[in-house]
Amino acid sequence: MKWFLAALRWAWRLAVAAVVLVLGRRGEGKLERELPASPRAEGAVAALLFGAGLAGVAFVLVYAFDGADTQLLGAAIALALGLIGAALILAAGRVLPQEQLEEERPSFAVPTAEEEHHHDEAAEETVRALHKGREGVTRRRLLGAAGATAGLGLGAAALTPLASLGPRVGKLLEESPWRDGTALVEENDLPVRAGDLEVGSFLTAFAEGADKRELAAAVVVVRVEESELELPPERRDWAPEGLLAFSKICTHAQCAVSLFRYPLFAERSPGPALVCPCHYSTFDVLSGGNRVFGPAVRPLPQLPLRIEAGRLVAAGDFSGPVGPSWGGVREGS
Repeated sequence: MKWFLAALRWAWRLAVAAVVLVLGRRGEGKLERELPASPRAEGAVAALLFGAGLAGVAFVLVYAFDGADTQLLGAAIALALGLIGAALILAAGRVLPQEQLEEERPSFAVPTAEEEHHHDEAAEETVRALHKGREGVTRRRLLGAAGATAGLGLGAAALTPLASLGPRVGKLLEESPWRDGTALVEENDLPVRAGDLEVGSFLTAFAEGADKRELAAAVVVVRVEESELELPPERRDWAPEGLLAFSKICTHAQCAVSLFRYPLFAERSPGPALVCPCHYSTFDVLSGGNRVFGPAVRPLPQLPLRIEAGRLVAAGDFSGPVGPSWGGVREGS
């Protein structure tokens, strides 16, 4: 049975080879040229190209007004590319001249003068053939305008995502709304009072009067036992009654620090620390925000505090720049 199947496969291959050989011999030395000259096909190609341009414009509009809808963005760019592909396929088969010819294979030997002359003639023939490629196309202006529309629409769609790169950072990471006397307020602008926090608790606060979306506007306020503090000498008065404030922005990748670890049995476990939930960078609050675990490379900036009439106010600016350490890694800061 196996030899019979093998014989059938060989017979099939021989039959295919024979057909190809016969057809090849019939086409030797022949040049077939056909001009479709189909205004209807040209109109269809133009419509597809105009549709591709509109789909590109739709991508830009969706990106501008609803950039979060990735499904619409994907559908718009897929439609634009699909329409362009369909236009090219239709133009290749129904609009452009159809030619079938055979070309002699050049030899690898050093060309003679006659062969070089023949090569020059072939180059000139190629140029003439390029000009002939426009024959049979009757609505060139329409197709040109449609092609330009498709190119502009798709080009705009390709360049639009560059807007997501955002503005240059400049000194944005160095700007801070905190000054000596700036009050701490909650999200609803109510003042933060010292009595609002118990030992082991924490809350998020903002600089009074500042835009809460600013990078340096948000802080995390925690409370620990004053006897546990191990702050540097220059920060001894930064934590009245055991209240400490740190930037809410992690110094690793700009995530929000939103976890506070306060163990009840410090002698058997690490001490109080703020933790970033994204990559688990951990900062020791007792020593002033030093990094004790995770990918962050520098401490969490601390904000000096004081108490005025029961309210928490800033006693100055942060101990260091707020935000990720993009520029500080190489400097070792």
